[in-house]
Amino acid sequence: MNAPTGMCKRQDRAKIDDNHQTRDEDQMVLIPGLPNHLAHLCLSALCPSLLNSVCQSWRRFIYSPNFPPFFSLYALLSSTSPTSNSVEFFCFDPISLAWESLPSPLSNPPLKLLHRHSSFISRILPIQSLTVSGRLVLIAATNDKFLPAFHRPLGFDPLSNKWFFGPPLLTPRRWCITGSADGAIYVVSGVGSNYRGDVARSVEKWDMKKKETEWNWEQMAALKDGRYSREAVEAVGYNGKLCIVNVKGNAIKEAAVYNIMTNQWEVMPEGMRGGWNGPTATDDGGLMYVVDETTGVLSRYTSENDHWEELIESEFLKGADQIAAGRGRVCAVCADGARIAVVDVVDKPARIWIVNPPPKTEAVAVHILPRMIRQDYD
Repeated sequence: MNAPTGMCKRQDRAKIDDNHQTRDEDQMVLIPGLPNHLAHLCLSALCPSLLNSVCQSWRRFIYSPNFPPFFSLYALLSSTSPTSNSVEFFCFDPISLAWESLPSPLSNPPLKLLHRHSSFISRILPIQSLTVSGRLVLIAATNDKFLPAFHRPLGFDPLSNKWFFGPPLLTPRRWCITGSADGAIYVVSGVGSNYRGDVARSVEKWDMKKKETEWNWEQMAALKDGRYSREAVEAVGYNGKLCIVNVKGNAIKEAAVYNIMTNQWEVMPEGMRGGWNGPTATDDGGLMYVVDETTGVLSRYTSENDHWEELIESEFLKGADQIAAGRGRVCAVCADGARIAVVDVVDKPARIWIVNPPPKTEAVAVHILPRMIRQDYD
């Protein structure tokens, strides 16, 4: 499809601030003869992939703040080089089908996160991240001195294209349980610089709905024991509750449910616990999914009959280590990070395809978030 002559014409722009030219799409004609604020309304109703195929000004427009944000795949990536231990942050654009790096975190001292180390032949050091209110947040990891890497969370907001820090944790930790629900982040159990029983039983909450000046961590109802500090596991928000287990995969596990409204711990339903055989996540509609890491079966939980409904079985899903769900998709890190399997759970039957990480990297975790705003639309 070719754009009509003059469709993408650019008007003259004045030089400002030492000859720096602005990149605002408002200074370009999007639809000849129509004011841009009306053109925004017309174009915002169209599919971004269609606009991307027409002309350059429309391609720039879909990445501007004036276009409703479509969703992209975000990934924490680790280098596969034996001499490098770098961790990078990338976004896979579903329109251009290309990976794009996020801005470097402004951290002083610079981030030094360990994912693998020569001293640990088979052990992977976890880097724990999650999403809340459309933002990516890193909560727990190990630094190059084998201590907790984050004394306060590090977050990224795609719509501002900027990193930010959260409030200082009451106890920085690793190998904990992390999750989000109702605009708040929860950190459960874990190990600090050394094991402590009170930390292994503790629960901290950061309510991100508050004003930034009021951000803090609150102590919530503690666990009855410290058996949940064994592994880095995701807590899953579901129906106003936070569901947790103490180990990954098909192993026999402890399980509990935290009631957000009453600040009390409850017993997990038997059916939910019995089918929790791999990485689990909920989508933006509140539906819970699990991938059985042994069989490669993706299932969806129904609370009415406490049952997991099988959606698809695939070789691509075997060995799934972490999943993210949203916008009708379930994305799974598989094959030790060598591939990312994407399942369309809206289609019947469900459809699956593969997204490969950038060369010489492996996926640590994936998330589904709004696409990044681009500051330069050229």
